[in-house]
Amino acid sequence: MGPALCLVSAACFGAMAIFGKLAYDAGVTPEALLLVRFTLSAVLLGTVLVCRRSERQAVRGRLLVTALGLGAVGYAAQASLYFAALERMDASLLSLILYTFPVMVTVAAALLGRDRLTPPRIVALTAASAGTVLVLLGAGTGRVQADGALLGFGAALTYTVYILVADTVVRRLTPVLLAVLVMTGAAATLGARAAFTGGVSFRLPPSAWLWLACTAVISTVIAMLTFFAGLKRTGPSTAAILSTFEPVVTTALAALTLGESLTPIQLLGGTLVLSCVVVLQITTRTRWRRYVESPPSPVETPPLPQRR
Repeated sequence: MGPALCLVSAACFGAMAIFGKLAYDAGVTPEALLLVRFTLSAVLLGTVLVCRRSERQAVRGRLLVTALGLGAVGYAAQASLYFAALERMDASLLSLILYTFPVMVTVAAALLGRDRLTPPRIVALTAASAGTVLVLLGAGTGRVQADGALLGFGAALTYTVYILVADTVVRRLTPVLLAVLVMTGAAATLGARAAFTGGVSFRLPPSAWLWLACTAVISTVIAMLTFFAGLKRTGPSTAAILSTFEPVVTTALAALTLGESLTPIQLLGGTLVLSCVVVLQITTRTRWRRYVESPPSPVETPPLPQRR
């Protein structure tokens, strides 16, 4: 069940860009999409938390502030950049650009002393960088705009910072509780932004509300809960490797529903990036097993994966 749950989670996350595109076509603004997504997700996850006593725990002080801040600053910023980029470029191409974040996490963790760059990892990082260049330079039928690409990389960079900060609290909070706090923080930030910028219009057709509900329920709540359940059964490295199914789903759904396509060069670049992500996670899993058998110093503890 563990791998199956991880794949379901990846598929749900992979569908988010498609739901976003369809919501835009129905007249939804990025501001409205984000506010509804995080508010509805916070309410639904809060309901799950109330029903599951095992997920509850007392949270206060710095830990509470950090968890809320992850949503109010990190998650809200990452999602804003992501959906702004989605307005400007194809969903399939954006999914490949966003998936450079595992590479960024590996480099950042090494620079911060949380992990080490072994020769296989250096080769994988170099190949991933080459794959990213192929994705960007292989523009054909896929629309590549400079501002959209920059926003996409900004989302990946912001998500990298989010993961590194979340790694300091993820072991101290239950998964559902952490998710509730993150969603609540993000909803508060987006609500405040809407109030200061003149508000958000919710006069939308029924089809728009359908895609908004899909974004919140399928691509946020169900995606997060199945990921946490799969993570518990498979471990962090396996869950991270299986998550590479996400951009595959996005690309396939974009071709089926939106008529998008990637050029052969872009597909080659995307395959190269995803293959390198798998290599990086396999080396992490090897070190994780060594860690379990003989715990090293805190510097060598690999970071746990997080989901957006």
